[in-house]
Amino acid sequence: MTTGFNAQSTAAEVVAGIDLTGRRVVVTGGSSGIGVETARALAGAGADVTLAVRDLAAGQRTAVDITATTGRPVGVARLDLSDQASVAAFTANWDGPLHILVNNAGVMATPLTHTPEGWELQFATNHLGHFALTNGLHRALASEGARVVSVSSAGHLGSDVVFDDIHYRARPYNPWEAYGQSKTANILFAVEASQRWAADGITVNSLMPGVIRTNLTRHIDEEELNRRIRERATAIVWKTVEQGAATSVLVATSPALDGVGGKYFEDCAEAGLNVPGERTGVAPYAIDPESAARLWKVSEEILAG
Repeated sequence: MTTGFNAQSTAAEVVAGIDLTGRRVVVTGGSSGIGVETARALAGAGADVTLAVRDLAAGQRTAVDITATTGRPVGVARLDLSDQASVAAFTANWDGPLHILVNNAGVMATPLTHTPEGWELQFATNHLGHFALTNGLHRALASEGARVVSVSSAGHLGSDVVFDDIHYRARPYNPWEAYGQSKTANILFAVEASQRWAADGITVNSLMPGVIRTNLTRHIDEEELNRRIRERATAIVWKTVEQGAATSVLVATSPALDGVGGKYFEDCAEAGLNVPGERTGVAPYAIDPESAARLWKVSEEILAG
């Protein structure tokens, strides 16, 4: 599937000409990085945007900035995806329909950390938090049909979901593999959710935003980050945050995606299968329907305790 846009397209270009007046939007992690530009583009198209953020002060500053550039009021609500009580509070407080949910927030390459429940932090935040959030908002999403955007990464190529030891209770911890596992989970979630919720008019797609310098790298040692950049220098094409937000905005709004679900996008187009050794495309294990169904069941079991 092609859309007429590419890796250089910006979020504003992707949404140009699309009227989102009356559409309600939630962007998780909307106070930094590509979340800001995703929210800005959607607000600029007329949407009623809520930033779901851990840091309310940062969210309020971002809301003021977006309002200044778009003329649209922007809401802010607290959401800590690593804290299931926070997720439950957010979903309980949401009232009325929700037309677009952009599951954008995430953490990357953190030191080994377990939540109070014993869940590995990256999996808990990047997947379980968004899994619980989206399920908790299902009624709002289904009321008028909605799009869910699951922001994944080429990092998913680093690991399938290791069902035998998701939370690193026995195997040696590798922060990049753990990140890859959580990003694979983001793609598998889109595959299964689209299957389950098609009759509700909900479509769910995943995407790779591109390589962008944001505070997502805050947990990475500078020397380690520079080493990884040197190793992949010929393969890395840096994007601005406006370009990085473009694929999220396309998946959220493009008329070409009406009724389309369970797909993985990059550079504003549907991606093909990954060729081993390359950093583009989607890994076959990340779109396997049996694995997607298994992850859904396992995620429900984890959350149920």
